[in-house]
Amino acid sequence: MGITWRRWALPTAALALVVPVATGCTSTPDPGSEPTASPSPTTAAAANAARVCAKPPAGPASAPAGAVSVDPSVAGDLAAKTRSSPPNTTFWLRPGRHTLEQDRYAQVIPKDGDSYIGAPGAVLDGRRTNQYAFGGTARDVTLRYLTVQGFVAPQNEGVVNHDSADGWVIEHTTVQNNSGAGLMAGARQQVRASCLRGNGQYGMNAYKTGAALTGLVLEGNEITANNTDDWERQKPGCGCTGGVKFWAVGGADIRGNWVHANRGTGLWADTNNNDFRIEDNLLEGNDGAALIYETSYNAVIRNNTIRRNNWVEGRKYADRGDTFPYPAVYLSESGGEPRIHARTDKIEIYRNVLEDNWSGITLWENADRFCNSPANTSSGDCTLLVPHSDRCARPAISAAPLYADCRWKTQRVDIHDNRFLLNPSVVGCAAKCDRMAMLANYGTYPDWSPYQGEQVADAITLDQHNRWHDNVYVGPWKFVAHDPSRVLDSGQWQGAPYRQDPNSTFDLRAGG
Repeated sequence: MGITWRRWALPTAALALVVPVATGCTSTPDPGSEPTASPSPTTAAAANAARVCAKPPAGPASAPAGAVSVDPSVAGDLAAKTRSSPPNTTFWLRPGRHTLEQDRYAQVIPKDGDSYIGAPGAVLDGRRTNQYAFGGTARDVTLRYLTVQGFVAPQNEGVVNHDSADGWVIEHTTVQNNSGAGLMAGARQQVRASCLRGNGQYGMNAYKTGAALTGLVLEGNEITANNTDDWERQKPGCGCTGGVKFWAVGGADIRGNWVHANRGTGLWADTNNNDFRIEDNLLEGNDGAALIYETSYNAVIRNNTIRRNNWVEGRKYADRGDTFPYPAVYLSESGGEPRIHARTDKIEIYRNVLEDNWSGITLWENADRFCNSPANTSSGDCTLLVPHSDRCARPAISAAPLYADCRWKTQRVDIHDNRFLLNPSVVGCAAKCDRMAMLANYGTYPDWSPYQGEQVADAITLDQHNRWHDNVYVGPWKFVAHDPSRVLDSGQWQGAPYRQDPNSTFDLRAGG
């Protein structure tokens, strides 16, 4: 799996020190308890946050026509009636606490087209005994108005749709207080108006062994307080935590969600994702970055409110003397690629409000990370342009087309018409929380790498069509270009050779 890493090296270093970007930490403070900056404009996302968990809507009080009624007083009744019923059956779970048999592998195995609808107060409880709630490969299964809790899925596995079957619809459902991931995802899965809360690893893990997921919809959900088991602390550098993790998803619409107070990253797209549209979300108070888009392609990120993220992890790195501009929005080896089909051929970030986060947006490219390199933490994966990583070897990798195509490149990123507000007294920092950045490291590794030296740093900074323009900055922002040592003021950022942020405005006063 891909993990966000930074590899630092001096020109004379034979090998670089590998340092994981994301590691576990204590939970972020409740954003509502902190002092606030002066009022500032927000997107519609903040005004219309999907506040689902506090009062989820109730399901039907009586069984729908033709539905099979499930009795909560009989352990395993739901699984048994599912086994004995034909495909396309609707099951109505009566009010009360439903359980499965005591076997830890006991679970419900739906058939194609089955629907599960909860009455008011219907809960499916794993009692910290069962690992999975719903599994199997049936397509087009629906869950509505149901609470699923108390299951103990292992790390990197999930409770609902454990086997990543295709076409599932999860609506008005609460998945909470489970180990592992609350949900797994298959192709064309739709998750709407649901509460994914307090799960041990992820709210949802969008991953399917041996297959790319397509057509994922995540709309109007509240995704909060996940990664309660703090996996980054248990396995430092695992890159395996957050509100939602996406792996090799080809086409996703993520809109209108409230992603907040997760331990670690809010939304993390990692390794060969493509064609994401992330819009109208409220991302706030996550311990780590609000959004990481890593070794992935082609996305639109617009009309989001992103506030008070990365306070815990950003401060942790700053306190130990780390100079890397670890931000609220982190694009790591990700960019636009016209040769890969999507609704856009770039990464466009616009009309967002970023307020009082620990730093802003960082565009990063690890010179030592490419297909077939030992520094590629997405072990065995190659870019979508080169399906077999063993092609990325010398001498062919030193010439076209492999020299370009064996890298995930941070390129064709267009950042415009955003509002960036920073009041350091609200964030609680004196320095290092005020950065926008576009940089790479000095390439050193492995010894046969064709990307050694400053080639990648020069390219991401000057040659790969990454542009900031027409933005509004309020607060004492600084800018990092090429490498961590080049910290610039707005005039230097706008001047030669970088020429960034034309037509942008800068107000150095702290606040909104």
